[in-house]
Amino acid sequence: MSDRTRELGTKPIGSLLMQYAVPAIIAMTASSLYNMVDSVFIGRGVGAMAISGLAITFPLMNLSAAFGAMVGVGASTMISVRLGQKNNEEAQHFFGNCITLNVLIGLLFMGVVLLLLDPILVFFGASVQTLPYAREYMEWILYGNVFTHLYFGLNAVLRSAGHPRTAMSATILTVLLNTALDPLFIYTFGLGIKGAAIATVISQCASLVWQLWIFSRPTEVVYFRRDTWQLRANIVGGILSIGLSPFLMNACSCLVVLLINRGMVEYGGDLAVGAYGIVNRVLFFFAMIVMGLNQGMQPIAGYNYGAELHSRVREVLYKTIFYATIVMTTGFVLCEMFPSAILGLFTTDNTLLAMGVRGMRIDVALFPIIGFQMVTGNFFQSIGQAGKSIYMSLTRQLIFLVPCLVILPQFYGLDGVWVSLPVSDLLASINAAVLLWFQIKKFPTADTKPALLRLPHRIHYFAVNRVAPYIPLFSIFQHEDNEKDRSAE
Repeated sequence: MSDRTRELGTKPIGSLLMQYAVPAIIAMTASSLYNMVDSVFIGRGVGAMAISGLAITFPLMNLSAAFGAMVGVGASTMISVRLGQKNNEEAQHFFGNCITLNVLIGLLFMGVVLLLLDPILVFFGASVQTLPYAREYMEWILYGNVFTHLYFGLNAVLRSAGHPRTAMSATILTVLLNTALDPLFIYTFGLGIKGAAIATVISQCASLVWQLWIFSRPTEVVYFRRDTWQLRANIVGGILSIGLSPFLMNACSCLVVLLINRGMVEYGGDLAVGAYGIVNRVLFFFAMIVMGLNQGMQPIAGYNYGAELHSRVREVLYKTIFYATIVMTTGFVLCEMFPSAILGLFTTDNTLLAMGVRGMRIDVALFPIIGFQMVTGNFFQSIGQAGKSIYMSLTRQLIFLVPCLVILPQFYGLDGVWVSLPVSDLLASINAAVLLWFQIKKFPTADTKPALLRLPHRIHYFAVNRVAPYIPLFSIFQHEDNEKDRSAE
């Protein structure tokens, strides 16, 4: 067993979580910034309707991502398994088939969508005003669809092949290039929203070239070999079966965004779609930080669960929930207190700004509990109970959110569309708490009460002994607490 693997069961959980989570957080936030950059430059350089046109493309982008994730996640998972089994030869074939599938699916998706682009965008909520912007942006994104699929697929394989920092660097490189090219193509060359799409494709292609160079080296654990390109039924079946879960989740996201966009258009008009697009980009930034924490938690929880070190499993779970709650609460405070300043980065249109401010304040109403919900879903996946994770995701989107989006707007109009999001998050968090409660009860423990019940006490201890000493107003509570501890002794 390598030292890197052994430390998962021996190193202090706090430092271990930071060691694994920080690179993932950097990569995830960079990916989120990558999406925000386009919105900022389009909103300020092209206009409010262009922002709405961009938002119309989100369901289509999610659908493209669903197919990309099906291949990328499926292949990278199978490669990890085969490398763990010391079966490098089969890992090579999974890698070769991953490349071939990405090219074929990317070309097929591009061809079909380009033929039906206008009807699809109209179905997604495009109007006469927003359709030209949505079409112009999406056409160029589709032209680069194959390169996008390859870029994301190879980035997933990089992590599986022992290069998490390289995968992070590729993401950061894409963000930096996109940030530099966006103003050049939008303003200098006067290409408008089309320029933003071209900048996105060029940025991904640049990182893809670097990835291709890495995998061209025979010294890598998986690399390009001519005899691995041909599709094999068992290899393709393995990739698609594993990739089905992220595909379904992304496909559900496509359906949800479609319903939200159509609700925004019906009850608020084109600008309401743009307002949702901006708010969604901002809130996604905080969610991506939590996703980075989840990626850091995953190997730690999985290893210690397999080793039956349940106290360490509980500890990494609680610490991740604690940090995720801090992140989402920070997002809640910033978005409730400074919504105009945040949304003002994207647009100067007063009507769009007013819609976005109201929507953001509604949307983040229950933000502090969302971190718990996200961590719980990933925790089940980490300990090999992917079925519960998928169940949580599908119930949140299909069972809770979709009915809210259908029913609430009929009574509350545009506010009903916005309110649907926190309502579904509340129901999903209750569902997550129940599932986690029963799971924690299954863990053997020598404690007199279930570990989950000690979490509020730990938060109280942290607040009184670590925070209160620095706040004179609360020093009396610390004193009383210490007196109780001494009397108990």
